[in-house]
Amino acid sequence: MYTTLQEPLLEKAVARNSSVEKEITMSSSRLGLRLAACLLNISEARRKYIVENVAKAALLEKNGQKHPEVSVLNIFSDQEYNRSVITIAASVDALGLAENLVVCVPGCSVFLFGEANLPEKRTLVQRRKQLGWFTRRDFSALEPDLGAAPARRCGLTGIGASPYVMNCNVTIDSQDLALGKEIASTIRGSNVNGLKGVQTMAFPHEGKIEIACNVESFEDQEVTETSEGSQYMAYSVLGDHFYYVSPHYIEAQVRKLASDRGVGTMGRALIGFTPQECKNCAEYAIKEGIGEFWKIRGGVFM
Repeated sequence: MYTTLQEPLLEKAVARNSSVEKEITMSSSRLGLRLAACLLNISEARRKYIVENVAKAALLEKNGQKHPEVSVLNIFSDQEYNRSVITIAASVDALGLAENLVVCVPGCSVFLFGEANLPEKRTLVQRRKQLGWFTRRDFSALEPDLGAAPARRCGLTGIGASPYVMNCNVTIDSQDLALGKEIASTIRGSNVNGLKGVQTMAFPHEGKIEIACNVESFEDQEVTETSEGSQYMAYSVLGDHFYYVSPHYIEAQVRKLASDRGVGTMGRALIGFTPQECKNCAEYAIKEGIGEFWKIRGGVFM
């Protein structure tokens, strides 16, 4: 499991010296609250009741009462990989995620990344490589940043903080994993000609290959073109300007790269929300006191 606290702005004065996590926020003009979005990734998708019980637990205060400033906006479950992503929005004051996990979950072992990993601020990719996240089967020799030494039963939990992140996955009509990895490498932000803020991996998925992208927001004084058909989309919070690569542009780039190799694409999946969609849903859900917003979202926001 790993969890990402997300934001469309870095509020410089908030928890700058926190040893656990930097609490980062999304402003809400209508609510007068500082809101944060949290992507909770869990290794369960096939047992729906477990996933929903985890989501409902996010709505409760320590005394078991419903928290008025928390809402679960979305649940995405991938049956094949047995993995779910739960999108939670809350007042920053309701989030003390790393500390709460260590205190409340026996045996919980936490590694930190991004803005939560001060002063190094190592990215999730860097921490995964360091820990052998996809290859290591025994984490017991690792020393966690917080909590107990890792045990097989509990595994290792990652918690990070960053500017707003969304997931955009594009499926190519091929079973060639090497081809998928080549395309993923080409658009990866760390590539000199890649897409800024985009982290990618290629996976077999439902008989095809999925190019899975984490799309991070970033600040860049040189980005000016932000129309719907352009590479970048923009938003502004309290005078700070942020940008992210358009999902449409990502899909177009993957389609072109696949087409150059004689392969088509089979569509795009946006897991969660764009920054503005997240803000709109969070404000509405918390204002109306709708904790289980994921159940009605399709009837409110399309």
